[in-house]
Amino acid sequence: MSVKPPKQIEHIGIAVKDLEKSVQFYTEFIGLTCVGYETVESEKVRVAFLEIGETRLELLEATSEDSPIAQFIEKKGEGIHHIALQIDNSVKRLEFLKEQGVKLINEVPKQGAHGNLVAFLHPKSTNGVLLELCQPKGK
Repeated sequence: MSVKPPKQIEHIGIAVKDLEKSVQFYTEFIGLTCVGYETVESEKVRVAFLEIGETRLELLEATSEDSPIAQFIEKKGEGIHHIALQIDNSVKRLEFLKEQGVKLINEVPKQGAHGNLVAFLHPKSTNGVLLELCQPKGK
């Protein structure tokens, strides 16, 4: 099975304790533009997106103590949580990766922020990096 390479880095996810304080830092001191906030109930996070060129930073704040982001911060502290790659066909890509023996966190895509289809690859198969595959809504 042949799959197209990712189009670009869709976003870099950064786990933060205080979303408002973090947005303030990136907008006032770094000069980025915040393009919106969203709550993703399924992941128990509130996110803010900041534009930087063709990609974005996604700041993630836990909305619950049992959120994956809360658990990440407890273990590792604030910082880079994942890198999201923009792809065309998430179902086909996941099938291909599974056939290759890549460990998947999500075997089927689920709805993420902005209505995108997303799926995560386990860091044990990606040299320690949590990768998110992100298919834009409607593609």
